[in-house]
Amino acid sequence: MKSKRLIITTVAFFLLVNTTYYWEGKLGLFAFPAFLLLAAVFFGLAIVLLRQIYFVIKERFKQKSRFINIGLLTAVLLLTFYKPFGLVDFDKLEGNDVLVAQREGAANCMTILKLKHNFTFTERKVCFGVTETKGTFRVQNDTIYFDNIKLGRHEDHFYEFAVIKPTKFDNSKFLGDIIRYRDITDTVGHELWITKNELKTLKNESRTANKGILCKEIAGCSHKVTLTFKGFPNILVLLAFVAAQ
Repeated sequence: MKSKRLIITTVAFFLLVNTTYYWEGKLGLFAFPAFLLLAAVFFGLAIVLLRQIYFVIKERFKQKSRFINIGLLTAVLLLTFYKPFGLVDFDKLEGNDVLVAQREGAANCMTILKLKHNFTFTERKVCFGVTETKGTFRVQNDTIYFDNIKLGRHEDHFYEFAVIKPTKFDNSKFLGDIIRYRDITDTVGHELWITKNELKTLKNESRTANKGILCKEIAGCSHKVTLTFKGFPNILVLLAFVAAQ
């Protein structure tokens, strides 16, 4: 009976470790305690493994069931130590990254934004917990619009659109800045630093329909102002834009 419970516990631990990609972002502030619990289980299983080895030697290898326990525990612990975040990179399975941006805040809090080749995006915030927001995006000229947003735990808003600008840093590590805005009245935005930018590789035009005009930084206009006219013919949008100058 004890052997069965040990096997069930070991297998459950292995499955939880290898599926963290799907559940850690839903826990929010509870993600950190969950990781501590998994770490405690890891060390607990390591102690159990040592006990199993001790008893199998003491019993002069007569208890065959202990070999199964030792083999299973050894495999799970070694694989977990080698790949603590799981054997499978589920993030890559969901599509290639065409843009990756990040920013580290106070207390080593990290925000990472990834735009995928299939026009989906994921934003992960790691700060005393893990929060994950997902959705889709579309590109129009030099503006990125975010749609179909599924907010992460403890989140009550996301950004409506973003623009890309050259980086302010003399550092080849960053390829530019992506500044996200809550809406057209947002004059500050939130800046992330781009570490990968392959947006030009996008070939699917279904997500790049003309649904807005972004003011260029010419003729007194800046990226802080965006004119959006959904549903109007392009010619009317252009006339409205010219009249606004």
